[in-house]
Amino acid sequence: MKPTLSVNEQLRVLQRGVVEILPEEEFREKLEKSVAQGRPLRVKEGFDASAPDLHLGHMVQIRKLRQFQDMGHQVIFLIGDFTAMIGDPSGKSATRPMLSREQVLENADTYRRQVFRVLREDRTELRFNSEWNLPMTAAEVLRLASEYTVARMIERDDFQKRYTSGIAISLQEFLYPLFQGYDSVVLESDVELGGTDQKFNLLVGRELQRGRGMAPQSVMTLPLLVGTDGKEKMSKSLGNSIGIEEAPEQMFGKVMSIPDALMPNWFELLSDLDADDLEAVQEDLREGRTNPGTIKRRLARNLCDQFHGEGAGQRAEAAFDRIFVRKDDPEEVPLHELPASEEAVWLPGLLCEVGAAPSRSQARRLIEQGGVRVDGEQIRDPQWSLAAAGGQQYRIKVGKRLFLDIRFAERDRD
Repeated sequence: MKPTLSVNEQLRVLQRGVVEILPEEEFREKLEKSVAQGRPLRVKEGFDASAPDLHLGHMVQIRKLRQFQDMGHQVIFLIGDFTAMIGDPSGKSATRPMLSREQVLENADTYRRQVFRVLREDRTELRFNSEWNLPMTAAEVLRLASEYTVARMIERDDFQKRYTSGIAISLQEFLYPLFQGYDSVVLESDVELGGTDQKFNLLVGRELQRGRGMAPQSVMTLPLLVGTDGKEKMSKSLGNSIGIEEAPEQMFGKVMSIPDALMPNWFELLSDLDADDLEAVQEDLREGRTNPGTIKRRLARNLCDQFHGEGAGQRAEAAFDRIFVRKDDPEEVPLHELPASEEAVWLPGLLCEVGAAPSRSQARRLIEQGGVRVDGEQIRDPQWSLAAAGGQQYRIKVGKRLFLDIRFAERDRD
């Protein structure tokens, strides 16, 4: 499909929520040439498979890729299964440990499945950078390393800080921007997207393309989404993320928990409101004409609908009100059936076994903090145990949103 919108119409949409386009005039020229020749631009973005599951922070860039697709351009969704093993040094104050090939491939599988909740498969080229990086010979790696200088690497802000502070920088980390830049050479990208923390790496791609006689890619940087804590960049490891495959009720509740100050930014970067609706919402927030909670509900509904289908937001809102406004239990609660035992079952171990806590130590902390209720009773003793005789059943609430039923069934007898 060739681009159909005019250059100005494309720019109006594509510039929304963008921090920088480098160089901006060159990007306009690429769009003009694309329209004149009827040739779609090749728009690339890479995501290292360094952790499982995509979250809303990833969606800032992926939604921008979808906008390019809707205008008729070709998107290259690059899964960095090779570069994830090295570890991106961007923003890091110490060398990251290398991931195993098995870890990376497991994470990559979730990316491949989840990304098409937003992108169109018919306009997406899905690639893995192990295709060309794993077969590279030592001589080819040396050639790549010769195309960039140590002085240029040290200009990078995070490397500069570590160098002047006497903190080690591994040669492995110097190679990372080169391999990312080489991806742009192989894929012949016209435009590359990334977060603001990727600016250095994206510009390396331009230099490597230019050095090999190619037209250098334009670079588009987008802001890093602040997580639900209102402080740090959204990250699964920081516990402030919202996964795009989380249940609508979970997603709605987490959005309702974000600080009010995040709403203007989240509406701009994540909502599918058109420009006029977005401006009206932003004005409401600035002027304080509408209760912030009402506006936040609109954001939560919008996100649930985007990732779970139309109507999911309304159903999630009803469940939210039932639990948090009327204080009722949800209508549907997952049931975990376990074998009966003559011995009582230790509560932290049980929570870990059914997936309600990532570890026994975390389960103990949740209990000590008053975050666990059994049949409505708040439990604060981390040594608390449940009778596990056949037929015993309990409703357990963990935190504000997670409910589960436990039933101990009689063991089968021969």
